[in-house]
Amino acid sequence: MILEIEDELQLLDEQDRALMQRCAGSAKAAEGVSVPLAVYVRIVDDGEIQTINREQRGKDASTDVLSFPTVNYPKGKTAGSCEKLLRREYDPETGACHLGDIIISMDHVRAQAAEYGHSERRETGYLLTHGLFHLMGYDHMTDGDKPVMRAMEEKALAAIGLTREEIAVTDEKLLETAVGMLAYSYVPYSHYAVGAALLAKDGRVFTGCNVENAAYGNTMCAERTALFKAVSEGAREFEAIAIAARGSAPFPCGACRQSLYEFAPDLRVMVTWDGNVRRTTLRALLPEGFGPSSLDI
Repeated sequence: MILEIEDELQLLDEQDRALMQRCAGSAKAAEGVSVPLAVYVRIVDDGEIQTINREQRGKDASTDVLSFPTVNYPKGKTAGSCEKLLRREYDPETGACHLGDIIISMDHVRAQAAEYGHSERRETGYLLTHGLFHLMGYDHMTDGDKPVMRAMEEKALAAIGLTREEIAVTDEKLLETAVGMLAYSYVPYSHYAVGAALLAKDGRVFTGCNVENAAYGNTMCAERTALFKAVSEGAREFEAIAIAARGSAPFPCGACRQSLYEFAPDLRVMVTWDGNVRRTTLRALLPEGFGPSSLDI
């Protein structure tokens, strides 16, 4: 899905945009739409969204998100079953069918993120997803419609590891997740399986296992598997990592310490084996580490 984002106030960063793009792709997949789609997204403050709400809907009040679909769906139908209607909105300039417009107030994003106790980025992703399902024919005005729309939102958000409600990830849960990843390790040569679970500051958890190779130098450690997966999904800030093995304490190798230090010098590190747990920090494991701040650029 193509997102045409207008952000005159420059309130979004690259990670915000990356998460919004993931949310859009997941919403499209959840609905099962096969035709290419495009959506115009405008980022505003409370004053501007109140003006739009008054002029377009006759409601003189600010709100968190407004959606203006281009398609008039038949009663009981949504985008997934109306692709012929969607094709009527084809725009040759974008090469996609224009689904509609979404307006998001960042003032409401900040307030609601504080209320729910999670990041503004997470709230932005949720509001975009909410708006997208409005554009695809869903509503929440009746008791019957609301749970259907909410289920679709949760389906799309869960597919990318994101929910509106912040679910606290305890150390115990992170360790348990790392242990679970041992089952996926590919270790025909060393027979030393390692699992990892990396907690991002936005609440997402990224997992990894070690993957060996007959050309030994191509082997990838569990920690870097989790890290590279996280970075490829837009995460850049991390709080903790849990690493699991059997037989001995799986402290990260030098390459993993350096790779993690690039993004999280203050990372908490937990290792577990055979029921034992040791806790330390990345700075303790890599004193005087070399990172981005070391470069005079």
